[in-house]
Amino acid sequence: MNIPTKITCARIALVVALLIGLLVVSLIPDLKIPSYDGVNLVNLIAALVFIIASSTDFLDGYLARKWQQVTNLGKFLDPVADKMLVDSMLIFFVFPWSYAPEQTLFIPVFCVIIMVVRDLVVDAIRFIAAQKGQVVAANIFGKLKTVSQMIAIPVVMLNGWPFSYFDSGWASGLRIGSWLIYLATFFSAMSGIIYVIQNRSVLKEEKQ
Repeated sequence: MNIPTKITCARIALVVALLIGLLVVSLIPDLKIPSYDGVNLVNLIAALVFIIASSTDFLDGYLARKWQQVTNLGKFLDPVADKMLVDSMLIFFVFPWSYAPEQTLFIPVFCVIIMVVRDLVVDAIRFIAAQKGQVVAANIFGKLKTVSQMIAIPVVMLNGWPFSYFDSGWASGLRIGSWLIYLATFFSAMSGIIYVIQNRSVLKEEKQ
């Protein structure tokens, strides 16, 4: 196993540890976690872990290409690690948890559904294309989706910080953190639609 693949495996282990930690904390009744300026300590730690894990996503791919160590195992594990990281946090921060009563920024359910379904559809297209020996090329909206998610999710974890300082100057109920989630959802939906349109030939049955 080469170094880029080891980095990917480390990201998977980090995601699993993060999920276990969050679930354990959320299931402890009457647990009081300190917070500062609306940011819960547990969610702050989770945001830092998320940022570190996200950075390894770019690192392993960069090193694999630079050192010419792209492997089938790495190509399989990398998207698995990405989906585990992003989708698990999207789902977790749909719900309010008792350990963080000051948390007021959450991810709307419809946004989670759109982003998760998009990932399932795109992964299915890539799988079918691979079976046919074809490669599904990335599009600009897919890259924007990834970047916007990597920004929006930590902002939700931090209850809107640092943009929460500017929320009071907007219309009632409008929060910058919410719009970041909507933007990520838009890019996710657009990239999914483009993937389907550009690769619709992959879904056609071949004539025997």
